[in-house]
Amino acid sequence: MTTDVAVPAERAWAAIADWESQGAWMLATRVTGTGSGVGAQLAGRTGLGPVGFLDTMTITEWDPPHRCVVLHTGRVVRGTGGFEVAANGEHRCRVVWWERVDLPFGAVGRVGWLVAGPVTRLFFAVSLRRLKRLLESR
Repeated sequence: MTTDVAVPAERAWAAIADWESQGAWMLATRVTGTGSGVGAQLAGRTGLGPVGFLDTMTITEWDPPHRCVVLHTGRVVRGTGGFEVAANGEHRCRVVWWERVDLPFGAVGRVGWLVAGPVTRLFFAVSLRRLKRLLESR
């Protein structure tokens, strides 16, 4: 998913890489972890009330203010994901958030993705709109 934001790339990167504050824009998610750089460990809890899951991650690529890639190592979410920030002039940038998730539960997981896929894409789209609003309102 992609969004264009009317702030410098460094400012967008700072907001994205502030793990503890991601809950301000990322729907139903709270991230812990203060590390940065390859090897740093993060954990995100996504869910509503008692229903949710823990998403553990290790940073595998770190190129501020341009790119962060994580390896998802949790029981539910496994695969890779990342953020990329590209300057588009002095005061604008493009933010890309991508995920390549290995589906759990074999054939059941693939069938479940027929429902979960559209919900996940909506989750990303709404979260990126919230990030854009948050950044541009400051």
